[in-house]
This record gives sequence, structure tokens and C-alpha cells, in this order.
Amino acid sequence: MNRKIIPAVLAVVLVPVAAAPAVSAAPTAARTVDTRANDCAGSGSGCRPGIVVHHWHRRGAQARGVGWVYASREGVRSGTARWLVKKPGGTWKTGGSWKRATRVGSFVETSWGRDGHTGPKYPRGSKLCVEFRGLTTKACVTLK
Repeated sequence: MNRKIIPAVLAVVLVPVAAAPAVSAAPTAARTVDTRANDCAGSGSGCRPGIVVHHWHRRGAQARGVGWVYASREGVRSGTARWLVKKPGGTWKTGGSWKRATRVGSFVETSWGRDGHTGPKYPRGSKLCVEFRGLTTKACVTLK
């Protein structure tokens, strides 16, 4: 066989194989649902205190991952806050330790965690609250 013909024959044979659709044995990855839940507590205008929680889960799953928790309080110059969690039928546990809130205009704020699908997992229906030291009112959300 002529050496010039061999590459041409190989090209004709290999092209249909490369053009064929790839068949994957692995099932498609389950989609995740990212959610932000927030609440304000207290009376009057503004949030005294307020909470925002980023949580995520795979479709159909009962566990909820908590990426980050944000706490704010209006009308103060300083404050220290922590967040608490209560699983359905359980007792209150500390989620994040006491943390100094920094002043931003007429309110203070602090947060725990980071963006992404990181952090602790809790069952659906768990309740998360933020509390500021010296304030009896808590702001709470439920993981749906």
C-alpha cells in the first residue's frame, strides 16, 4: 500500500468514530436549589434585629446546607451577635460563636460562613435565629 494513502484511509476510518455522540454511563448530576431566607424582628421601622441565611439542597433531599448567616441590628452603634439552630423536635444549639458586629451607618452587621455549598447541614424544617447580646428579641427563619 502506498504511504500517502494510509493517512487518508485512517482519516476516513477515524472521523465517524470521533463524530459519534459520546454515551455516558453516569447519571446526570442532581440539581441544587440555592435559597436566601430573611426576617426582621422587633417593633418600629427597620430590623431590630435582622437575619439573612443562604441555604442550599439537592432536589428531593431533606438535608439543608447552610452557606452563610448574616445578622444586623439598626439603631445602635455597637453590638455582639451569635446565631442559634434548632432541629425539628430538638433543642437550641449555638451555630456560630459570639462575634463583634461592625458599624455601617445607622446599624451594625456581622456574618458567619462563606458563599458556596459549604457549611453545616441541618434537616428541613430547622429553625435558625440570630440574637444580639443584651437584646431579648431574636430574628428567625425556617429552612424550607
